[in-house]
Amino acid sequence: MKKIISLLLVLMLSIGLLAGCTPAAPEAPAETPAETPAETPAETPAEEPAAEGTIVKLGLGHVISIAKSTDKGTDANGNAVNAGAQADVTIASVGFDADGKVVSVYIDVAQTKVAFDENMVVTSDKTAEVKSKKDLGADYGMVKASGIGKEWFEQIAALEDWMVGKTVEEIKGMKMAEGKTAEEDLVSSVTISVGDYIAAVEQAWNESIEVAGGETVGLGIKTSIAKSKDAGIDANGNAVTAAAQVDTIISAAAFDAEGKVAGAIIDTAQVKIPFDAEGKVSVDKAGEFKTKNELKEEYGMIKASSIGKEWYEQARALADWMAGKSIDEIKGMELAEGKTAVEDLVSSVTVGVEDYLLVVEEAASTAK
Repeated sequence: MKKIISLLLVLMLSIGLLAGCTPAAPEAPAETPAETPAETPAETPAEEPAAEGTIVKLGLGHVISIAKSTDKGTDANGNAVNAGAQADVTIASVGFDADGKVVSVYIDVAQTKVAFDENMVVTSDKTAEVKSKKDLGADYGMVKASGIGKEWFEQIAALEDWMVGKTVEEIKGMKMAEGKTAEEDLVSSVTISVGDYIAAVEQAWNESIEVAGGETVGLGIKTSIAKSKDAGIDANGNAVTAAAQVDTIISAAAFDAEGKVAGAIIDTAQVKIPFDAEGKVSVDKAGEFKTKNELKEEYGMIKASSIGKEWYEQARALADWMAGKSIDEIKGMELAEGKTAVEDLVSSVTVGVEDYLLVVEEAASTAK
Protein backbone atom coordinates (compact mmCIF):
# COMPACT_ATOMS: atom_id res chain seq x y z
CA MET A 1 0.00 0.00 0.00
CA LYS A 2 2.77 2.37 0.96
CA LYS A 3 4.46 1.57 -2.34
CA ILE A 4 1.31 2.43 -4.27
CA ILE A 5 0.92 5.74 -2.42
CA SER A 6 4.58 6.56 -3.08
CA LEU A 7 4.21 5.81 -6.76
CA LEU A 8 1.16 8.02 -6.98
CA LEU A 9 2.96 10.89 -5.26
CA VAL A 10 5.92 10.54 -7.67
CA LEU A 11 3.59 10.46 -10.66
CA MET A 12 1.66 13.54 -9.51
CA LEU A 13 4.89 15.41 -8.84
CA SER A 14 6.23 14.52 -12.31
CA ILE A 15 3.04 15.74 -13.98
CA GLY A 16 3.27 19.07 -12.10
CA LEU A 17 6.85 19.57 -13.06
CA LEU A 18 6.13 18.81 -16.71
CA ALA A 19 3.26 21.27 -16.72
CA GLY A 20 5.50 24.03 -15.33
CA CYS A 21 8.22 23.34 -17.83
CA THR A 22 6.14 23.58 -21.05
CA PRO A 23 8.42 25.49 -23.37
CA ALA A 24 7.20 28.90 -24.41
CA ALA A 25 6.44 29.50 -28.03
CA PRO A 26 9.58 30.46 -29.83
CA GLU A 27 10.09 34.19 -29.80
CA ALA A 28 9.44 35.76 -33.19
CA PRO A 29 12.65 37.07 -34.59
CA ALA A 30 12.96 40.82 -34.44
CA GLU A 31 12.04 42.39 -37.78
CA THR A 32 15.01 43.43 -39.78
CA PRO A 33 14.32 47.05 -40.58
CA ALA A 34 13.68 47.57 -44.27
CA GLU A 35 16.65 49.08 -46.02
CA THR A 36 16.03 52.79 -46.42
CA PRO A 37 16.27 53.50 -50.10
CA ALA A 38 18.92 55.97 -51.12
CA GLU A 39 17.46 59.41 -51.70
CA THR A 40 16.66 59.86 -55.36
CA PRO A 41 18.28 63.05 -56.56
CA ALA A 42 15.82 65.63 -57.81
CA GLU A 43 15.62 65.50 -61.58
CA THR A 44 16.92 68.52 -63.40
CA PRO A 45 13.93 69.65 -65.39
CA ALA A 46 14.57 69.13 -69.07
CA GLU A 47 14.50 72.29 -71.12
CA GLU A 48 11.02 72.56 -72.52
CA PRO A 49 10.88 72.39 -76.28
CA ALA A 50 9.74 75.58 -77.96
CA ALA A 51 6.01 75.68 -78.51
CA GLU A 52 4.82 74.92 -82.00
CA GLY A 53 5.05 78.01 -84.14
CA THR A 54 7.70 79.65 -81.95
CA ILE A 55 10.56 81.30 -83.82
CA VAL A 56 13.92 80.05 -82.54
CA LYS A 57 16.07 81.18 -85.47
CA LEU A 58 16.14 84.42 -87.46
CA GLY A 59 17.79 84.77 -90.84
CA LEU A 60 18.52 87.54 -93.32
CA GLY A 61 19.26 86.60 -96.92
CA HIS A 62 19.81 88.59 -100.08
CA VAL A 63 20.69 88.48 -103.78
CA ILE A 64 22.34 91.52 -105.41
CA SER A 65 22.40 92.19 -109.16
CA ILE A 66 23.42 95.10 -111.40
CA ALA A 67 22.70 93.14 -114.60
CA LYS A 68 20.10 95.64 -115.82
CA SER A 69 22.51 98.60 -115.81
CA THR A 70 22.97 100.08 -119.29
CA ASP A 71 25.81 101.77 -121.17
CA LYS A 72 25.69 105.10 -122.96
CA GLY A 73 25.35 104.53 -126.69
CA THR A 74 22.80 104.21 -129.47
CA ASP A 75 19.81 101.90 -129.79
CA ALA A 76 18.83 99.67 -132.74
CA ASN A 77 17.27 102.68 -134.48
CA GLY A 78 20.39 104.81 -134.17
CA ASN A 79 18.97 106.98 -131.38
CA ALA A 80 21.23 108.18 -128.56
CA VAL A 81 20.76 106.32 -125.29
CA ASN A 82 22.01 107.65 -121.97
CA ALA A 83 23.67 105.45 -119.39
CA GLY A 84 21.70 104.12 -116.44
CA ALA A 85 22.65 102.19 -113.32
CA GLN A 86 20.27 99.71 -111.68
CA ALA A 87 20.85 97.79 -108.47
CA ASP A 88 18.34 95.06 -107.59
CA VAL A 89 18.68 93.93 -103.98
CA THR A 90 16.35 91.02 -103.21
CA ILE A 91 15.95 90.54 -99.46
CA ALA A 92 14.32 87.88 -97.26
CA SER A 93 13.76 88.11 -93.51
CA VAL A 94 12.78 84.67 -92.19
CA GLY A 95 11.84 83.13 -88.85
CA PHE A 96 12.32 79.36 -88.41
CA ASP A 97 10.99 76.97 -85.76
CA ALA A 98 12.89 74.22 -83.93
CA ASP A 99 12.29 71.84 -86.85
CA GLY A 100 13.74 74.29 -89.36
CA LYS A 101 10.34 75.09 -90.82
CA VAL A 102 9.41 78.60 -91.90
CA VAL A 103 7.13 80.30 -89.38
CA SER A 104 7.18 83.73 -90.99
CA VAL A 105 8.85 85.12 -94.11
CA TYR A 106 8.97 88.66 -95.49
CA ILE A 107 10.44 89.19 -98.97
CA ASP A 108 11.04 92.51 -100.70
CA VAL A 109 13.19 94.03 -103.45
CA ALA A 110 14.97 97.38 -103.41
CA GLN A 111 15.07 98.10 -107.14
CA THR A 112 17.06 101.31 -107.42
CA LYS A 113 17.80 103.20 -110.62
CA VAL A 114 20.30 106.04 -111.14
CA ALA A 115 19.93 107.93 -114.41
CA PHE A 116 22.60 110.01 -116.19
CA ASP A 117 22.37 112.59 -118.96
CA GLU A 118 24.52 112.71 -122.11
CA ASN A 119 27.37 114.29 -120.11
CA MET A 120 27.22 111.55 -117.47
CA VAL A 121 25.73 113.86 -114.87
CA VAL A 122 23.28 112.25 -112.46
CA THR A 123 19.72 113.31 -113.29
CA SER A 124 17.97 111.28 -110.58
CA ASP A 125 17.08 113.19 -107.41
CA LYS A 126 19.83 112.15 -105.02
CA THR A 127 17.79 113.21 -101.99
CA ALA A 128 14.50 111.56 -102.93
CA GLU A 129 13.01 108.62 -101.03
CA VAL A 130 13.71 105.32 -102.75
CA LYS A 131 10.81 102.91 -102.32
CA SER A 132 10.99 99.12 -102.38
CA LYS A 133 8.61 97.08 -104.53
CA LYS A 134 6.35 96.42 -101.55
CA ASP A 135 6.40 100.12 -100.64
CA LEU A 136 5.34 100.97 -104.20
CA GLY A 137 2.37 98.59 -104.02
CA ALA A 138 0.08 99.12 -107.01
CA ASP A 139 2.35 101.93 -108.26
CA TYR A 140 4.95 99.35 -109.28
CA GLY A 141 2.79 98.71 -112.34
CA MET A 142 3.23 94.98 -112.91
CA VAL A 143 -0.49 94.34 -113.21
CA LYS A 144 -0.51 95.85 -116.70
CA ALA A 145 1.64 93.02 -118.01
CA SER A 146 0.40 90.31 -115.66
CA GLY A 147 -1.30 87.34 -117.25
CA ILE A 148 -3.15 86.70 -113.98
CA GLY A 149 -4.02 90.33 -113.17
CA LYS A 150 -1.93 90.46 -109.98
CA GLU A 151 0.61 93.03 -108.83
CA TRP A 152 4.09 92.15 -107.62
CA PHE A 153 3.20 92.60 -103.95
CA GLU A 154 0.22 90.27 -104.35
CA GLN A 155 2.28 87.59 -106.05
CA ILE A 156 5.08 87.74 -103.48
CA ALA A 157 2.52 87.49 -100.67
CA ALA A 158 1.18 84.28 -102.23
CA LEU A 159 4.73 82.90 -102.49
CA GLU A 160 5.43 83.78 -98.84
CA ASP A 161 2.25 82.01 -97.73
CA TRP A 162 3.26 78.91 -99.68
CA MET A 163 6.65 78.83 -97.93
CA VAL A 164 5.19 78.88 -94.39
CA GLY A 165 5.35 75.46 -92.73
CA LYS A 166 8.04 74.18 -95.10
CA THR A 167 11.75 73.56 -94.60
CA VAL A 168 14.30 75.19 -96.88
CA GLU A 169 14.87 71.83 -98.58
CA GLU A 170 11.16 71.58 -99.34
CA ILE A 171 11.15 75.14 -100.67
CA LYS A 172 14.20 74.46 -102.84
CA GLY A 173 12.38 71.39 -104.13
CA MET A 174 9.63 73.53 -105.67
CA LYS A 175 8.53 72.31 -109.10
CA MET A 176 9.88 74.78 -111.65
CA ALA A 177 9.51 75.56 -115.35
CA GLU A 178 11.79 78.16 -116.95
CA GLY A 179 12.52 79.84 -113.63
CA LYS A 180 8.88 80.09 -112.61
CA THR A 181 6.86 77.95 -110.23
CA ALA A 182 5.06 74.95 -111.62
CA GLU A 183 3.39 74.08 -108.32
CA GLU A 184 -0.28 73.39 -108.97
CA ASP A 185 -1.49 75.49 -106.04
CA LEU A 186 0.71 78.46 -107.02
CA VAL A 187 0.57 78.85 -110.79
CA SER A 188 -2.68 80.82 -110.62
CA SER A 189 -1.24 83.37 -108.18
CA VAL A 190 2.51 83.56 -108.93
CA THR A 191 3.90 84.08 -112.44
CA ILE A 192 7.06 86.03 -111.56
CA SER A 193 10.45 84.28 -111.64
CA VAL A 194 11.16 82.90 -108.17
CA GLY A 195 14.82 81.80 -108.21
CA ASP A 196 16.24 84.83 -106.39
CA TYR A 197 13.55 84.68 -103.71
CA ILE A 198 14.29 81.04 -102.97
CA ALA A 199 18.05 81.77 -102.92
CA ALA A 200 17.53 84.61 -100.42
CA VAL A 201 15.47 82.35 -98.12
CA GLU A 202 18.13 79.64 -98.34
CA GLN A 203 20.85 82.11 -97.33
CA ALA A 204 18.64 83.31 -94.47
CA TRP A 205 18.56 79.74 -93.14
CA ASN A 206 22.26 79.09 -93.66
CA GLU A 207 23.28 82.25 -91.79
CA SER A 208 20.48 82.31 -89.19
CA ILE A 209 21.05 83.28 -85.57
CA GLU A 210 19.32 81.91 -82.47
CA VAL A 211 16.56 83.96 -80.88
CA ALA A 212 14.35 83.35 -77.84
CA GLY A 213 10.57 83.59 -77.81
CA GLY A 214 10.09 85.04 -81.26
CA GLU A 215 6.54 85.16 -82.62
CA THR A 216 6.73 87.50 -85.60
CA VAL A 217 9.35 88.62 -88.11
CA GLY A 218 9.70 91.89 -90.01
CA LEU A 219 12.00 93.60 -92.49
CA GLY A 220 13.19 97.19 -92.66
CA ILE A 221 14.86 98.80 -95.70
CA LYS A 222 16.27 102.29 -96.32
CA THR A 223 17.95 103.09 -99.65
CA SER A 224 19.99 106.11 -100.69
CA ILE A 225 21.77 107.18 -103.91
CA ALA A 226 23.21 110.32 -102.32
CA LYS A 227 26.83 109.26 -102.87
CA SER A 228 26.48 108.82 -106.65
CA LYS A 229 28.93 111.01 -108.62
CA ASP A 230 28.90 112.94 -111.87
CA ALA A 231 31.63 112.82 -114.47
CA GLY A 232 33.75 115.95 -114.39
CA ILE A 233 36.97 117.48 -113.14
CA ASP A 234 38.21 117.23 -109.55
CA ALA A 235 39.87 119.96 -107.47
CA ASN A 236 43.27 119.02 -108.91
CA GLY A 237 42.09 119.31 -112.50
CA ASN A 238 41.94 115.58 -113.10
CA ALA A 239 39.14 113.97 -115.07
CA VAL A 240 36.68 112.02 -112.92
CA THR A 241 34.36 109.38 -114.34
CA ALA A 242 30.77 108.93 -113.19
CA ALA A 243 29.70 106.33 -110.67
CA ALA A 244 26.38 105.30 -109.16
CA GLN A 245 26.35 104.26 -105.51
CA VAL A 246 23.31 102.58 -104.01
CA ASP A 247 23.35 102.11 -100.23
CA THR A 248 20.58 99.81 -99.03
CA ILE A 249 20.46 99.52 -95.23
CA ILE A 250 18.63 96.43 -94.04
CA SER A 251 17.34 94.97 -90.79
CA ALA A 252 15.65 91.63 -90.17
CA ALA A 253 14.12 91.43 -86.71
CA ALA A 254 12.07 88.96 -84.67
CA PHE A 255 9.66 90.16 -81.98
CA ASP A 256 8.15 88.44 -78.95
CA ALA A 257 4.53 88.51 -77.75
CA GLU A 258 5.10 91.90 -76.08
CA GLY A 259 6.59 93.43 -79.21
CA LYS A 260 10.11 93.41 -77.82
CA VAL A 261 13.04 92.50 -80.02
CA ALA A 262 13.82 88.79 -79.72
CA GLY A 263 16.73 89.15 -82.11
CA ALA A 264 17.93 91.41 -84.92
CA ILE A 265 20.37 91.42 -87.82
CA ILE A 266 21.64 94.67 -89.37
CA ASP A 267 23.42 94.83 -92.72
CA THR A 268 24.13 97.18 -95.64
CA ALA A 269 24.38 96.45 -99.34
CA GLN A 270 26.70 99.17 -100.62
CA VAL A 271 26.55 98.70 -104.39
CA LYS A 272 28.92 100.75 -106.54
CA ILE A 273 28.46 100.89 -110.32
CA PRO A 274 31.31 102.80 -112.00
CA PHE A 275 31.34 104.01 -115.60
CA ASP A 276 34.32 104.68 -117.85
CA ALA A 277 35.01 107.86 -119.85
CA GLU A 278 32.72 106.63 -122.67
CA GLY A 279 29.84 106.04 -120.29
CA LYS A 280 30.07 102.26 -120.25
CA VAL A 281 29.72 100.19 -117.09
CA SER A 282 33.29 99.40 -116.05
CA VAL A 283 32.60 96.54 -113.64
CA ASP A 284 31.47 92.99 -114.36
CA LYS A 285 27.68 93.16 -114.47
CA ALA A 286 27.48 89.44 -113.69
CA GLY A 287 29.89 89.69 -110.76
CA GLU A 288 29.25 88.94 -107.11
CA PHE A 289 28.37 91.86 -104.83
CA LYS A 290 28.78 91.41 -101.09
CA THR A 291 27.14 93.21 -98.20
CA LYS A 292 29.18 94.77 -95.40
CA ASN A 293 28.54 91.76 -93.17
CA GLU A 294 29.82 89.44 -95.90
CA LEU A 295 32.88 91.57 -96.59
CA LYS A 296 33.89 91.46 -92.92
CA GLU A 297 37.57 92.55 -92.72
CA GLU A 298 37.61 93.24 -96.47
CA TYR A 299 35.39 96.26 -95.85
CA GLY A 300 38.35 97.97 -94.23
CA MET A 301 36.73 100.10 -91.54
CA ILE A 302 39.19 98.91 -88.91
CA LYS A 303 41.92 101.11 -90.40
CA ALA A 304 39.99 104.20 -89.35
CA SER A 305 38.31 102.76 -86.26
CA SER A 306 39.22 104.34 -82.96
CA ILE A 307 38.08 101.19 -81.15
CA GLY A 308 39.71 98.67 -83.49
CA LYS A 309 36.45 97.07 -84.62
CA GLU A 310 35.19 96.32 -88.12
CA TRP A 311 31.76 97.38 -89.36
CA TYR A 312 30.21 93.91 -89.01
CA GLU A 313 31.41 93.70 -85.39
CA GLN A 314 29.87 97.04 -84.56
CA ALA A 315 26.58 96.12 -86.30
CA ARG A 316 26.42 92.88 -84.31
CA ALA A 317 27.04 94.71 -81.02
CA LEU A 318 24.27 97.20 -81.83
CA ALA A 319 21.82 94.40 -82.71
CA ASP A 320 22.70 92.52 -79.51
CA TRP A 321 21.98 95.67 -77.49
CA MET A 322 18.50 95.86 -79.05
CA ALA A 323 17.52 92.35 -77.89
CA GLY A 324 14.92 92.46 -75.11
CA LYS A 325 14.02 96.10 -75.76
CA SER A 326 10.86 97.65 -77.15
CA ILE A 327 10.96 99.86 -80.22
CA ASP A 328 10.32 102.91 -78.03
CA GLU A 329 13.33 102.01 -75.88
CA ILE A 330 15.46 101.57 -79.00
CA LYS A 331 14.28 104.87 -80.49
CA GLY A 332 15.01 106.49 -77.15
CA MET A 333 18.72 105.66 -77.40
CA GLU A 334 20.86 108.53 -76.15
CA LEU A 335 22.71 110.03 -79.14
CA ALA A 336 25.52 112.47 -79.68
CA GLU A 337 26.00 113.76 -83.25
CA GLY A 338 24.21 110.72 -84.68
CA LYS A 339 26.27 108.21 -82.73
CA THR A 340 25.32 106.24 -79.63
CA ALA A 341 26.05 107.79 -76.27
CA VAL A 342 24.84 104.74 -74.31
CA GLU A 343 27.52 103.92 -71.75
CA ASP A 344 27.66 100.16 -72.44
CA LEU A 345 27.82 100.68 -76.23
CA VAL A 346 30.32 103.46 -76.81
CA SER A 347 33.25 101.07 -76.51
CA SER A 348 31.88 98.77 -79.23
CA VAL A 349 29.88 101.02 -81.60
CA THR A 350 31.25 104.25 -83.07
CA VAL A 351 29.42 104.26 -86.43
CA GLY A 352 26.46 106.56 -86.96
CA VAL A 353 23.36 104.62 -85.86
CA GLU A 354 20.31 106.69 -86.80
CA ASP A 355 19.55 104.79 -90.03
CA TYR A 356 19.93 101.46 -88.25
CA LEU A 357 17.40 102.51 -85.62
CA LEU A 358 15.01 103.51 -88.42
CA VAL A 359 15.18 100.17 -90.24
CA VAL A 360 14.57 98.21 -87.02
CA GLU A 361 11.56 100.42 -86.36
CA GLU A 362 10.30 99.65 -89.88
CA ALA A 363 10.87 95.95 -89.27
CA ALA A 364 8.51 96.21 -86.30
CA SER A 365 5.86 97.88 -88.47
CA THR A 366 6.05 95.10 -91.10
CA ALA A 367 6.29 92.19 -88.63
CA LYS A 368 3.94 89.28 -89.20
